[in-house]
Amino acid sequence: MIQPFEINDFLKYSAQRHIPVLDVRAPKEFTEGHIPGAESLPLFTDDERAQIGTAYKQISKDKAVLLGLDLFGPKMSRMVREAEKLAPGKEVMLHCWRGGMRSSGVAWLLDLAGFKVNLLQDGYKAYRRLIHQTFEQPLPLLLIGGMSGSGKTEVLQELHKLGEQVIDLEQLAHHCGSAFGGIGKEPQPTMEQFENHLGLALLQANHQRPIWLEDENITIGRVNLPKPLYDQMQQAPLLKLEVPQAMRIQKLAENYRSADKALLENAIERIKKRLGGLAYKEALQAIETGDIEKMVELALGYYDKAYTYQLAHKSAHQIITVPLESTNAPENARKILEMADLKELLFPGTTKI
Repeated sequence: MIQPFEINDFLKYSAQRHIPVLDVRAPKEFTEGHIPGAESLPLFTDDERAQIGTAYKQISKDKAVLLGLDLFGPKMSRMVREAEKLAPGKEVMLHCWRGGMRSSGVAWLLDLAGFKVNLLQDGYKAYRRLIHQTFEQPLPLLLIGGMSGSGKTEVLQELHKLGEQVIDLEQLAHHCGSAFGGIGKEPQPTMEQFENHLGLALLQANHQRPIWLEDENITIGRVNLPKPLYDQMQQAPLLKLEVPQAMRIQKLAENYRSADKALLENAIERIKKRLGGLAYKEALQAIETGDIEKMVELALGYYDKAYTYQLAHKSAHQIITVPLESTNAPENARKILEMADLKELLFPGTTKI
């Protein structure tokens, strides 16, 4: 049986019943971006897809269809066996790029093989459209900010444990934003895949309650925040963690003490002009001698100024300073919630924190 689904119902049905999502686009398309959690079941290889596209453009649609059928035929049994591995319950959510012949052909095949096939109308294109619409929606955002080393990520993690809605932008980006941000992280996702994960997280959030994010630049490593979301973040209330510099230096030094020297040197090289010649040389010397506290102190000379400049572009009434005596994340998360409650950081239609 083949059942068509529009995108919202497609996502809900798959999540509620834990039905595998099978993406029949070519491997290159899947790598560039896909619905989070989807499995790749490509109908054509990248080269085959290119051949069909060339035939369509240079000869005719009919010729492209026949070529596709010639390539599809020998793969039928293999695709069914692969689908059975990915979906032993023999029910699948299926899509291609725009709900065209690729997904229709595989749906026919799997239906013939006894699968229940839930077919996404308009394909992956519908998912991308939904994600972009989500970034445009008004969102009840609360931001956590502060100088580097303030423990913002750990505070967000604690807020999540306390039942708050948290989206960790740096975790999704596999990067902490600074020149040091990629050290110890997995390779960054493509821009498209970053948007896919972020958009789905926002889509699944309860918009009647605050959504906590870290205050970020529009660029996080090699990926960018969607501009409509970034613009909303610029207008959102910001709770700024104010932690003594000595504690921030100690925290960051512990994070980077075991890092490869070459990676640290490369990070310092990237901010060489901003540090200035003398500080740059001193930072490299500190890395060489293992004085990571000194390297961090020198780097903060730039990053603290940069964040102060970033804050200057926000309205003063947006920024709520939260003085903290340590980087103890559980304690600081509770203080953040107390301050948010005190300042009545609520939104139209939201519930009290």
